[in-house]
Amino acid sequence: MSKPSYPRSRRVNAIIQEVLAEEIERLTDPRLGLVTVTGVDAAPDMRHATVFVSTIEVDRIDDSLKGLAAAAPRLRAALGREIRTKYTPELEFKADMGVIQGERIEAILRKLGDENAVAPVMENLMPEASEDRA
Repeated sequence: MSKPSYPRSRRVNAIIQEVLAEEIERLTDPRLGLVTVTGVDAAPDMRHATVFVSTIEVDRIDDSLKGLAAAAPRLRAALGREIRTKYTPELEFKADMGVIQGERIEAILRKLGDENAVAPVMENLMPEASEDRA
């Protein structure tokens, strides 16, 4: 069961995402590469926030997560300067699996297209469509 989302929570999550995205751009850690903050899920009491990130180079996501974990105190300090809440949340960084799965599907489709196997696959999926062409 998903937890309810309230307008204030959505606004706070969006502000945290914006602040962290701007601050991550300023980081010079070579492990990071091009990191995109795709979402934030802050706890209702604001003591903890899970930050979902993605990278262009999917195989480097583990290095990026390590770089972000090392920079977490700096990012948290920047967050504390920008938002006015009772607590500044502890940050936990996780890979956005939706983006990773999308990249994987796209790579599979590209491979199928390169092998010119799209037509036979489509015929197997929709035999009535191939009969219409005959």
